Parts: sequence; structure tokens; C-alpha cells
Amino acid sequence: MTEQRMVVGALLLAALTASLAQTIVIAVLPVLGPALGAPATAVTWVLTAFMLAGAVATPIAGRLGDMFGHRRVLLACLGCFALGTLVCALAETLGWMVLGRALQGVAGGVFPLAFGIVRASVPPGRVPGVVALLSAMFGIGGSAGMVVAGPVAGAAGTRWLFWGLLVLAAAALAACATLPPARRAAPAGRVDLAGAVLLSGALVALLLAISQGRAWGWGSAAVAGLFAAAALLLAAFARVQLRSPDPLVDLRLMGRRALLTTNLATLVVGAAMFGVITLIPRFVQTPPAAGYGFGASVTQAGLVMLPMALVMLVATPLAPLLGRRFGARLPLQAGAACAAGSFLLLAAVHDRLWHFHAAGLVVGIGYGLAFASIGNLVVEAVEPHRTGVATGVNTIVRTVGGAVGAQIAAALPAAGTPGSGPVPAESGYTTAFAAFAVLAVAAVAVASAIPRRSSVGV
Repeated sequence: MTEQRMVVGALLLAALTASLAQTIVIAVLPVLGPALGAPATAVTWVLTAFMLAGAVATPIAGRLGDMFGHRRVLLACLGCFALGTLVCALAETLGWMVLGRALQGVAGGVFPLAFGIVRASVPPGRVPGVVALLSAMFGIGGSAGMVVAGPVAGAAGTRWLFWGLLVLAAAALAACATLPPARRAAPAGRVDLAGAVLLSGALVALLLAISQGRAWGWGSAAVAGLFAAAALLLAAFARVQLRSPDPLVDLRLMGRRALLTTNLATLVVGAAMFGVITLIPRFVQTPPAAGYGFGASVTQAGLVMLPMALVMLVATPLAPLLGRRFGARLPLQAGAACAAGSFLLLAAVHDRLWHFHAAGLVVGIGYGLAFASIGNLVVEAVEPHRTGVATGVNTIVRTVGGAVGAQIAAALPAAGTPGSGPVPAESGYTTAFAAFAVLAVAAVAVASAIPRRSSVGV
């Protein structure tokens, strides 16, 4: 039992560290740009580089873990993350910061690898609870990153965000190094280099188009070309995978109803929830002279997210309890329904700060239930030796959903702004909150197509 607790503790620390890094720079971008001598339009690459690297590394890490052992690949991912964090802490220019963030993004592989280790090391009866905690850590760490970034940067400067992450990275690396070596999860095979190159190119083109679409113009030749390239590369990737004896991603596996519907629900609910948690800090930081907003500082805006992060910790353990009795899709639907209700609340009333605290409590319940159940839905739908690649693909889908949600959060308020004013009109935010509520309702509907019980089992 003690050894199992050490395994779970090490994996949770690794997952927390990786998820913190994803969002910890969002709130400090306005001050990070001047510190690096970079314009506001260029500093967004600090986010984009992490996202692109994570999307590329995640499926490859999951497949390599299935083939050669999850612990070995996990240590490599954490090593890259630690190196990237050190580069960020020492960076004096935007170029070095972007390089460091790209290396940090390799930590996206932590999640599928951790799921694989749990499935091989934890008794079957405990797997759903541990998987739920790991899945929810994506949201808990992401919210915590937005909460702590402002206070830390305000008190000690932005560099200490990365020095703090480096301490966590070193601790996670040391803890995971003590994990017992696991047997190879899948039969030995060759690494599908062609598939890796095609999938990497497709993901880079797709996410680059999504993340830079507003800055470059959605109708620009660059964005249209990237979307076209992504479609062509994905088609080529599918052709290669269907013909390969050792595919990077088994598309027939991904076509199973349980996985297909779970990934689609992940995409929709990820877009809704990530969109709102990026929208809220912008709203509360708007000066009251605009007719709305509270003129909150970066620190105060982060603290608005605190109730949501805390409630996630309480809601997460409920997902496996509900899942064991009613099936894992019920907590996913309940979580999405909670999100829809809280987003509608914000669309209707948002003139007091406590409205955001109240909505954050409900969003936290929804986030905890939804993402904790998604991990179990994926794990239950595949055989143990396919855990890494299946959860890796789901993590990519979550990343794409988050990128889409962030762009909706940026575009809708601006679309509601008359003329070319620098501050969005309040109606733009109302429209955005309502749109995310519709997305959350759509996630409830999509989740209803997920089979009640997996035929594969844990």
C-alpha cells in the first residue's frame, strides 16, 4: 500500500507541474512582453509554443510508452520540461523564452504516460479514483496557475514563476525516478516515423491557424493555407496509419464508438470551459469607466479563480463514485450541465464580483466532474497495452478544444464592440458567456451517445 501511494503521489506531482506550466503565463503576458522587449502581438508565442510542442509530443510519448515502458518515457518528458523551465527562467529575449516554452510543452506526454503507469501498478478497484484525480489535475493545475501567477509575479517578478516551476519539476523528476520499472506494455515494434512526422505537421498547422487566426486575419492566405495543409496532412496521416503494421495511432481503435464519442465530448466541453476561464480574468480587469468590469489587478483577477480551483478538489472524487454506480458518462453530463448553468448565470448577471465567485463554484464542480470522468471513459474503452496512445489522443483533443475556446473568448467580445474601441462592449461578453453555455449544453447531448458501460473494462 505504501508503494502504491508513492506511485500515485509521484504521478500527481508530475501532472500538477505540467498543468501549472500550461496557464501560468496567461495572466502575466502584459508584463512579460515589456520585460523581454517584445510587442504584445509577438509575446503570444509564449503560449503558442507550449501548446504546439505539447500537441506534437503527447501522442508520440503515449505510443513510445506503450512500446518501451511508460516510466522511461515519462522521465525523458520531465527532463525536457526541467530543461525548458531553466531556459525560461534565464531568458532575456523572446526567442529564448519561446524555446524554453517549447521544451516545457513536451510535458504534455506526462498525462498518457501517467495513465499507463496507473493501469499497470494500481489495483483495478482503485484505478477509477486515481485516473479521476489525474484527469482533474489538468483543470486543477491550470486554474492554480492562473491564481498564483499574479501574486508571485507582482511580489517577486515573472522570473520566479519559472524558478518555482523548476523546483516542482526537479521534485517530480526525483519522485518519478523512484517508480518501479514496469514491463513493456505492448509488443515490441518499430516507431512509425512517417506517421509521427505527418501527425506533427498536421497538428502544428491546425493549432497555429487556430491560435494566430485572429492576429493574422481569419480570411488571410496564411491562415487558409494552414487549414488546408492541416487537412491534407491529416488525410495523408490516416492513409499511412491504415496501411502500417505498427501505426502510431490505431485509427480503427479511435473509431470505436466509446472513444469517438468521448473525444468529441471532450472537444466541446474543453472549448466551453477553457474559453470561460480565459474570459473571466479579462472581464474583471476591465476598468469600470467602460460601464462594466471592476478594474481588478492581475493578482485580484487570479484570486477570482480561486473558488473554482478549490471546489475542483472536492468535486473530483465524486466522479468515480458516481461512475461506479451509474457509469462514467453521467458525471460528464452532470459536469457539463453545471457549466452550462454557471455560464448562463454570468450571461444574465455580472455586475457584482460575487457573481463571478458564485459562478466559479459551480464551474469548479462541473470541471471536476467532467474531466475526472473523461479519463475513466477513455481508460475503460481500451485494452491496457493501448492506454498510452488512447489517452494521448484524448489529451490532444482537449488541447485543440482549449485553443478553440480561447479564440472564441477573444473573438466574440471584440465582435460586439462598435467601431474600433480598445475595450469590448459589455454586450460582447454577454454573447460570449451565452455561446459557451450553448457549447456546454451541446456537450451534454454528445455525451448521451457514449455507451453506458465499456465492453473492454479496466
